[in-house]
Amino acid sequence: MDWNEDVSQEVRETLAGHKICMVNVMGSPGAGKTSMITALIGALKDRFRIGVIEGDIAGKIDAERIADLGIPTVQLNTDGACHIEAMSIRAILPELPLDSLDLIFVENIGNLVCPAEFRIGESLRITLLSIPEGDDKVEKYPLMFTDTDCLVLNKYDMLPYFDFDAERVVANYHTVNPGAPFFHVNSRDGEGVGELAEFIAGKISAAFGEDAALTGDATAAGETAPAEEAAPADDRS
Repeated sequence: MDWNEDVSQEVRETLAGHKICMVNVMGSPGAGKTSMITALIGALKDRFRIGVIEGDIAGKIDAERIADLGIPTVQLNTDGACHIEAMSIRAILPELPLDSLDLIFVENIGNLVCPAEFRIGESLRITLLSIPEGDDKVEKYPLMFTDTDCLVLNKYDMLPYFDFDAERVVANYHTVNPGAPFFHVNSRDGEGVGELAEFIAGKISAAFGEDAALTGDATAAGETAPAEEAAPADDRS
């Protein structure tokens, strides 16, 4: 864990040198992480040059989906590991055009346990909880919701169809993470994405100043094809 923190700090320093904000998107499989990143790209691409690191145990389906948007994207496969570690981010960053980016989204492995324990050099952590998953997850997996910068209740338009107590979730969230922001996002029409995008934009401006917001979209940075594979999370070479 100490070694991971050292590498995480190294990644943070590298990104700071390029004035890049990296956002770690965490949540269960099926919570809507890829769709959320896609929606945020649409909301932010005219202001920031965006790249994506797609984390999966295997395959590159999501990376290809993002790359089809013209966004520089690389695939990070962990080959069985249940989370991304900082050294894998350090190894894969050169695959992205860092001099031409302001914002990198990292889609972490679908898991409500391990990703919360490992910093990866991110500037911002976002945790997704979708309505179909149930309203007991903050109580069952408190660290994920404690060590995050905001909670997104995703697929909120499905609330009428599930026995989900949103007030319970928010109360539990604020018990473990007092005063932390949360957002409601509808999966069908994208309602709430704009507010989340403004939250992210505000964090970028606070970190790097108003000059971090650029005109033009990420296509100016050039498209990077998904990587076939990256260093697995337990390879410390």
